[in-house]
Amino acid sequence: MNRLVPILASVVALSSPLSAEAQNQYKLLVLARPSTYHYEYIPIARDSLEKLAKLHAFDLVFTNKTEIFEGDLRQYAAIMFLNTAGSELTQPQRRNFEAYMRAGGNAMVVHRAAIMPANDWPWYEKMVGRAVGVHPMLQTGVVTVVDRGFPATFGLPDRWLWSDEFYVTTNPYRIAIDPVLNVDETSYDPTKIWPGQVSRPMGRDHPIAWHHRYEGGRVFVTTLGHNGEMYRDPTYLGHLMGGIHWSATGLGRRP
Repeated sequence: MNRLVPILASVVALSSPLSAEAQNQYKLLVLARPSTYHYEYIPIARDSLEKLAKLHAFDLVFTNKTEIFEGDLRQYAAIMFLNTAGSELTQPQRRNFEAYMRAGGNAMVVHRAAIMPANDWPWYEKMVGRAVGVHPMLQTGVVTVVDRGFPATFGLPDRWLWSDEFYVTTNPYRIAIDPVLNVDETSYDPTKIWPGQVSRPMGRDHPIAWHHRYEGGRVFVTTLGHNGEMYRDPTYLGHLMGGIHWSATGLGRRP
């Protein structure tokens, strides 16, 4: 038995540095709540994001509980609103998130999370950087890369055939953004919409993903990601991962 003691001590000594090296890089909070048109994506997105977290060595907290915004948000390198807008948060939760951003926190906004009721929370609308109005029906179109040096474009072709709701946006608060992806309006019908609604083209300048600085932190927005199957698509997941990496670390941009 005594002979085992030095052997066990050696094992512990060898394993300790390995444990330190295996620590994950950062922690990401994802808020994903079901709504009328967005609920089937949740288990698929959770599974895919958990796999990304294991592959890329970061901690993931995936929740549908807004009460998490009442706690200490400083532990998160970035917070992702996944098809869940800030309108879901209570006033105290909103104030806590504002404080997080002002202290250098970072945010990522995905698809439906960019849509806020007008004047509900102007601070959040400014964080998103654009206001979303009506949008055409889901169609197949051509997504074009604007910023080849941004990590969310690294796995994308210059012209990417993709099917989604290509949101029409406005800029009521005159926020400067850096476009990452555009959509080519000649590749689909930007006026195709439900009866009783009108959708007008935006023209050649139609950003569908962008980034900017807001308060003290980084913000990445992608309006892509309408249905569940998209969260199984390797190209789309690569786009998301690029946004996660930059949002959480500020690294990866190519000059």
